[in-house]
This record gives sequence, C-alpha cells and structure tokens, in this order.
Amino acid sequence: MLYPIKVVDVELSLPLQDIEGLDGYMQVQALVRWHSSPIGYIKAPITNGKCLATSLSKLILEEHSETIINRLLENGLAVQSTAKSLKIEDLFDVSTSENRENLPLVTVAVCTRDRTSDLALCLAGLKQLDYPNLDILIVDNAPSNDATKKLVENYPDIRYVCEPRPGLDWARNRAIIEAKGEILAYTDDDVVVDSGWVKALAKVFVENSKVMAVTGLVVPLELETEAQVLFEMYGGFGKGFERKWYRVSKGYKMPWQLLGAGQFGTGANMAYRRCVFDEIGYFDPALDVGTVTNGAGDLEMFFRVIKEGHALVYEPNAIIRHRHRRDYESLRKQITNNGSLYAYFFCGALSYLDQIFSFTWISIWWMCYWNIRRLLISFVFPSLFPRDLIVAELWGSLKGLTLYPKARKNAAKIIREYRDIPSIKPKNNFSNLWTQKSQRQDPIAVRTVELSEPIEPLTDITDYSRVRVFATWKKSPIGSCDISNQRQVISANRLIEEIVKQLNFKLIKIDESKNQALAALNKRWKLIAQSAQLPVNIPVSIVVATLDRPDDLRKCLQSLAAQKTQRVVEIVVVDNNPDSGLTPAVVAEFPGVVLVNEKRRGLAYARNAGFLACMGDIAIATDDDVTVPHDWLEKLVAPFAREDVMVVTGNTLPIELETRSQRLFEEYGDGGLGRGFEEREADNNWFTRDWFRAVPTWKLGATANAAFRTSIFRHPEIGLMNEALGPGMPSGVGEDIYVFYKVLKAGYTIVYEPTAQVWHKHRRDMKALRRQLYGYSKGIISYNLTTLLCDGDLRILPTLIIDMPMWHLQRIYYILRGWNDYPIGLILLEIAGNFAGPWSLWQSYRRVKREGRSNLNVPVSQRQNKAIQVESKISELVVK
Repeated sequence: MLYPIKVVDVELSLPLQDIEGLDGYMQVQALVRWHSSPIGYIKAPITNGKCLATSLSKLILEEHSETIINRLLENGLAVQSTAKSLKIEDLFDVSTSENRENLPLVTVAVCTRDRTSDLALCLAGLKQLDYPNLDILIVDNAPSNDATKKLVENYPDIRYVCEPRPGLDWARNRAIIEAKGEILAYTDDDVVVDSGWVKALAKVFVENSKVMAVTGLVVPLELETEAQVLFEMYGGFGKGFERKWYRVSKGYKMPWQLLGAGQFGTGANMAYRRCVFDEIGYFDPALDVGTVTNGAGDLEMFFRVIKEGHALVYEPNAIIRHRHRRDYESLRKQITNNGSLYAYFFCGALSYLDQIFSFTWISIWWMCYWNIRRLLISFVFPSLFPRDLIVAELWGSLKGLTLYPKARKNAAKIIREYRDIPSIKPKNNFSNLWTQKSQRQDPIAVRTVELSEPIEPLTDITDYSRVRVFATWKKSPIGSCDISNQRQVISANRLIEEIVKQLNFKLIKIDESKNQALAALNKRWKLIAQSAQLPVNIPVSIVVATLDRPDDLRKCLQSLAAQKTQRVVEIVVVDNNPDSGLTPAVVAEFPGVVLVNEKRRGLAYARNAGFLACMGDIAIATDDDVTVPHDWLEKLVAPFAREDVMVVTGNTLPIELETRSQRLFEEYGDGGLGRGFEEREADNNWFTRDWFRAVPTWKLGATANAAFRTSIFRHPEIGLMNEALGPGMPSGVGEDIYVFYKVLKAGYTIVYEPTAQVWHKHRRDMKALRRQLYGYSKGIISYNLTTLLCDGDLRILPTLIIDMPMWHLQRIYYILRGWNDYPIGLILLEIAGNFAGPWSLWQSYRRVKREGRSNLNVPVSQRQNKAIQVESKISELVVK
C-alpha cells in the first residue's frame, strides 16, 4: 500500500513553489484552488524529499486546464466592469467583489459525544472562520462526563447545550430549537473547516431565495495511515468539484436515480434554512449514529427536502477537512455502518408510499451494482482495496434492511423515558400518495442573454420547468443551453455557470481559439522541468548473472567499470555454474568485483543470490551479453529520486543485426527486447484498468536492463523473484515480469526510462533463436498461470483463451496474404511452447521443491565486512 500521502493545498493565484519537508511520504495529494475555489486534485511524486513545482505545474495543466478555463470564463462573465473580452490572458487578473453586507446570521452546530481531542481541533478551526455574523453552538449528546462542557467553557463566545437523549439526530434536532440564525450549518467534531466555509454556504442561500439546503465539499485532513488511504480509495466523502442543483417540483415523484441520497453530500457538511424544518419536519431520531441503524439521518433529510419541492445545492466552495478513521478496525466498522443506507430506503418507502416501487428498485440495483458486483470483481483480480471491507459493507447492507423498525421502537421508548423534554418527531408526509405527473409536456421558456453586458437573473420563468437560453456576444449568436429551473428563478451566478458549462470552448472562440487559450495557461503556469538526480550518497549494486560465457562477461564488466558516477557502485557477478571454473578467472581481472556462486541452475536463483549478497540500496540487474554506455547507470537510477518508484527499466537495443536470427528476433513480439523511445510509467491504476485482460507487464521492459529498490525484496507482498520462473527452468521466462506484477499490485510505480539504454547481443544462429523463442512462449503462459495460482487473477483466462490464439492466427493470416515474411515455422514453434507452458511450470515447481527456495534472511555476519567497506566509502564521499 502506497502511504503515507501528504495532503496540501496549491493556490494558483500565487506562484507555484516546491513543497519541502516531505521525507517519509510516498506521494502528495494536492487540492488545486483558484482564488480559494477548488479546481480538483492532483497526485504528484515526491523527489528527494520534496514535491517540485515543475511536477505540480505539469500535472495541473494536464489534468485541469479545461476546468481552469471555465472558472476564468465564469469570473469574466460575472465581472463585466473589468472583463472587456473573453481572452483567457485578460481574465487572469479579474477579481470578483465580495458583498459582506446583509449577510444572514448563521448558526454553526457541532454535534459531539465524548471526543474532546477531536472537538478541540474542530473549535480551533471554527475560530478562524471568515464570516461577520456567526453563532457557534456545541450540542453535547448524552455525554458520559463533563469534559466537553469544560472544554467549551474556554471559548466564551461559543454556546454549549446538552442533549441527554442518545442519538445524533436527537442532537441535530436540539440544534434546530437552539439555533439563533436563519441559516443552520451542521458539521462534525472530527473536521477542520476551511476559513471560507460559512461564507460559501451563505452565498448560495443569499443568491437563491428558494434554496433550502446546501451541502459542501469534504476533503481529507490527512492521509497518514493505510486505513485513511483506503477510505479515500473507497470514495471518501467528496462529491466532486462541480456545483450541482437538485430539485423536483412538489407533488412529482423523484426519479429513482435520485433516491441514493449520498450523491447530494454528507451530514458533516450541510446547511439548511431554519424555516424548512417547520414545513417538512425534523430529523428522524430512529436514524444515524447512536441508534441501531448507525447512519443515514442526513440522507433521509436530503431526500425529504427535495421530495417536498425544495432545492438542494451541492456547493464545492464550502470546504471542510475530515479526519478519516486512522486504524483498520474503525474503518471496517464505518464501512459496515454504510449499510444504514438500506434503513433509509425502508424509512423513505414507509413515509412516501408513492415512491415505494422506486425505493425497492434502487435497493435491488444498488445491492447488485455496488455490493455484489464489487465482490465478484475482487475474485477476478487482486486489488489494493481489501475484500473483507467489501464483505463487511455487504453484510451491513443486509442487516440494514431489518434495522429501521427496531430503531423506531427504540426512538418511541426514548420519547417515553424523557417525557419532561419536548419531543421532536419527523413529519412523515403522506399527502399526494401515488401521484404521478409528467413534466415532458410542460412548455419550455425561451430567453436570450447578451454576454457582453452585465448578466441579470431570470425572474420571469416561474411558470416553466425548463428554460432554453440563447447566448449572444455583441448581438452575435454563440449557442444555446437548457437549464432545469423547476419553476424557480435562476440567479445570475447559476446562469453564468450553466452557460459556461454547456457552451465551454464556444465562448473562447469569441476572441481566440482553444489552442490560444491553452497556450495562455501554459505561458502562465508551465515551468521548465529539471531532470531529477538520485543523491550520490545512495549506493548502487549491479548484479550480473552469468553461465559459462567468459568472453561476453569480460566485455560486460569492462563497460560497467567505465561508468561515470560519483556514487559507490558495487558489482556482483553470480556464477550459475561454478563447477566449470570459467567465470572466476574473468572476475579476477576486475579488482573489487564480488563473485557469488549459485549452484542451483536458473536465472531467478542466480539473480536472487546476487540481490541477497549486494549491499546497495538500489540493485541493478543486467545480463552478461550486454554492454552499456558510460552514462547508463545514472540515467537508470535517476527516477528513484521519487519515493513511490520501486522499479526502473531501460531500453535494450541490438548491438548488431548481422545474421538472420538476429533480425528475426527484432521482429518478435513488440520488437525484440526494446520498448520504445518514449518515457512512461505504470502504477496500480494501470494494473487495474482492464477487468478482462491480463496485466501486460512484459511491455515494461526486462531484467537485461532493470533496477530495483532493494527494500522490495523484503516487502511482504513482493519478495524475491519466483524461482520457478525464468531461463534455466523448464518454465522458460517470466521471473522479471512477475516481480513487476507484484510491485504494481502492491501499489507502487514502475518507470520505463528509454535514455538508459544497453546494447544486447542477440542469438546469432537459428537453433539458439528457436530455443529462445520456445522458452519465451512457455514463459508467457507460466507467468500468466502464476498470477492465477498465486494471486487469484482470473483476467488471464480471456487472454489465454481469446487474445493469444487470435494473435497467432492474425500473424499466420498476414503471412499467408504476403503482408509479412516472418517464418510460419517460428509461429508454430511458439504455439507449441504455449501448449507446453502448464506442464513446464509444474515441472519447475517440482524442481524448486527439491532444491529449495532462496533464504531471504541472510545472516548479517556473512555481509558484515562488506557493509563496513560500503559505509566507509559513503562516509568518504559525503565528507568530500
């Protein structure tokens, strides 16, 4: 698992700078903002303990250019006095004016129970709110002690009230009674609010008088533990960075897609007009934390607001930061409690009988799509998201179907126990039962908006459910957009937002092209990247496995000894046939080269022996039949400056193409051993992107030219090379690409660096080529079967049953048509190798069982002298 991840904000209105002090972090998750308005996330690498501004600018421009342009256009249309054109370059410095007059009183309610450490952090954030008309209320729900009360006493301007009835919705209802403001905003005790949170909520209410509920963006406060990273991977609380409007005219059925009210927001970040509760009722005390349902009180209220004909807006500018559960058991419990969704479905169907079939349908659909589908996929291929959490949520959902009736009985019991306290019940609306109306026949209003003039709200449209707006610029038509207004006024801000969202780059064409707009963004934010270098105090070991090829080995060692580098470099030669006596004489010609004997035949055995013997933090694997340029090593290890990179591969080019067999090998597969001249990388997203095809790790390179962070060999999910795979074993090849597979599966990154090239001597005769291709063909089957047997990855089945036969047939067809002159005999040989793969893999495992696996825990005493030598060299280098 790739963690911890540093959570930061990046403000685009300020110069981009390196983010430093990131030692120990694997990655940065940056919330990109423009004048505090959120644009989206980027995940950036950490290089030598810092996140470079060049990396930030590159990722921001790649992933969010269109969103930035939309925000600039919205700003430009909103402020016509300073925006004389819609050229992007002219809109960078356009600033919006803030109206701080006539802002309503907002009561912020924090419902808490026995979590004073979290609450202290929450209160510190609330004190930093940038809002002039604020009332902060702490509702202490059935406390077991007076710690919360004592904490709040330290804040004279914050009110405290105790709600003795246990249950979060009882606390929320008490906040409704105690609230002084016409707007009531709720948040939780485990959050830190953004300074502009209340202002963003209030702005929506002020500009849209018919809006009764607003929810906001929830981002993680930290991603320090595996549980926190898993929760974000699961989806977190965020609902995106686009403002969304939800409303259904009163008396109309809600579409079943809207009944999954989690899409509207979360109770940790929601606000209401105080008056709406007098109309639709208070929170249902049979739901949410403190009851057997353990959730969904917020979802049921979102549903009720919309069902009763009111507007709910998701406003991403209203930001809070949530501290996710830090330990795995708490996360598991939280995800299990997500099954409370089904308690809400039961409640909604019971309260609104006209929606009973819709609730039944979404219950079935969600169970199949979210719970069962994800569980089945977890059996198809391994994922970073643990299956037991998926099972926990499925179990919670099944339980949730039965909990609401019990919770209602418990709520009734609480009402009887607390007779001295006024009871607040939700208003279950049974009016308009079975009413079904269609809006398809409603007329559509048509309006024209001149964008070069100040944009005004559309107020004369309350007889219509939809409006078609034709946009013009200086009387010239640009395009049209449809807005669902549900018989309500459309504010100027919403009108601008919809026009920009739907017309998008058509607006830019007024003054410039799309390319010109993107060029303006690049001019402002694109920084010239500097090549990262791995610090020279990090030692590197080069492991060369050899088998009775002394002449080739000598040339290889000569090129390795000529490397231009300032770092400590150790060369380890592993003799895979020490009985022949051919290798020691060659190694003796190169002082300082370490010779390791590995009698067990097989390239994986030999490489593992080298990895266990080497002392470098980085271990490079190469073959004895390659030679390398003088700058190869530094180019290959440079990407390890990033903490998330565990493997780097380089390009492997032919040193000669003199014989037919050498030329034919270059036509094999993707082009011999080379993987092209463009840098690329793979991570867990690449690993999981295809649900029905095997992971093509063979496209990432090979260990004729690959470097590994040696820590992976002791990683519980990665380890050493699988010794049942690879040359020298009946299975053929695959030991390297299976390591790649495990690295990606564990959540890390592999970089292909084409400038780190080596020269490979291909087989010169056809017999050797046929033997090599036969081994490759067995190996690819062995690799795929290993991912099935060891990792439960079922994606190999379509690959083996469909893709591979079709690939062979296509090549044969091309040959028969005269489009390719590759020998058909070699294709038949490859097919034979594929069929031999399963038997060969079994034979390999039998051999490994006889000969044993390599011992990862090599005694320290066997490497102590060498460790002292390496540390001494590093110390000397640091002093210099």
